[in-house]
Amino acid sequence: MLFVFLAAVAFGTFFGGPVGDRIGRKKVIWGSIVGALPFAVLLPHTPLWAAVCLSIIVGLILSSAFSAIVVYAQELMPQKVGMVAGFVFGFAFGIGALGAAALGALADQIGMQQVFSFLSILLCLGFLTVFLPDIE
Repeated sequence: MLFVFLAAVAFGTFFGGPVGDRIGRKKVIWGSIVGALPFAVLLPHTPLWAAVCLSIIVGLILSSAFSAIVVYAQELMPQKVGMVAGFVFGFAFGIGALGAAALGALADQIGMQQVFSFLSILLCLGFLTVFLPDIE
């Protein structure tokens, strides 16, 4: 399942950049959050075959915003492009590693099903992107 999800993430990241160039980075970020939310909420409540399909869909949609986020951040600070890219990548992977360890410990305490149900709700934090400034 992890391989399926990460393969979908790779494709979503690759295709998110050109889409962001066409329709705008902020729209891609919003589409990624709003588009992945219903599928992520359904994911813990489906049988295995449907979970594979939903993992692919969520991976594609959610990761499509990653390249748009990097370029958006670089546009906010055009004089520090390298620093911004390094910060975004470092912060994303660092928080991901800390989150994986914390969620593993939480799963040991309350169970995987409850953790997966909780994780889909975390996507609602993405609605904080409403506070992102307009660049255009």
